[in-house]
Amino acid sequence: MGNRVDKRGNLDLRPVTIERGFMKFAEGSCLISMGDTRVICTATVEDRVPMWMKGRGSGWVTAEYSMLPRSGKERNQRETMKPAGRTQEIQRLIGRSLRPIVDMSALGERMITLDCDVLSADGGTRCASITGAYVALVEALSKIRATGALRKNPLTDSVAAVSVGVVGGMELLDLCAEEDNKAGVDMNVIATGSGKYIEVQGTAEGVPYDRARLNRLLDVAQFGLDMLFKKQAEAVEGLL
Repeated sequence: MGNRVDKRGNLDLRPVTIERGFMKFAEGSCLISMGDTRVICTATVEDRVPMWMKGRGSGWVTAEYSMLPRSGKERNQRETMKPAGRTQEIQRLIGRSLRPIVDMSALGERMITLDCDVLSADGGTRCASITGAYVALVEALSKIRATGALRKNPLTDSVAAVSVGVVGGMELLDLCAEEDNKAGVDMNVIATGSGKYIEVQGTAEGVPYDRARLNRLLDVAQFGLDMLFKKQAEAVEGLL
């Protein structure tokens, strides 16, 4: 047993489950759980694109993100009008994490909206959202392909995301909320299955970190990403 708050080892993910097809009416969906963080990810396919993309013959992938009022320890207000700054930041992150692995010209003039709704938040909600959104996207694209509407699979790669950080001087994988609140360095790493980075968000909360620590954190992240890619592959087996 480790010395972390939930007794994990430094390189252990929280228990991960991905239940595909969670939403009955969505073209693609899953419920992803990473410890006590749980997110419903759904993919909606529409035969339209934003106005600024009309006539180009290519599609678009976008995302929305929200947290249920009691997904955390205290009730947060519903964002019924304009999303808050943090929400906008996360949903833009999800969208730009999924777009690089989709051939938009192969998608045609279709838009896929990925909705990520947090049921329970215990750290790493944006990472869980990205990892689950990929599974929902695969399922949705599989259904479009089954109709014969696509000449080739628009997917060019897979994508997953994981958090790492420095807590008590130790590099840890997949921080829960309590660890995240105490982290001296907090980092989210988003990468493709082929080993390329889409985004690395790494912030020193107090003392700056050096290149050697950055390299170690990326190594820790890759260890977790490899496990998440396996979980995703199991969830979408038979669809690709």
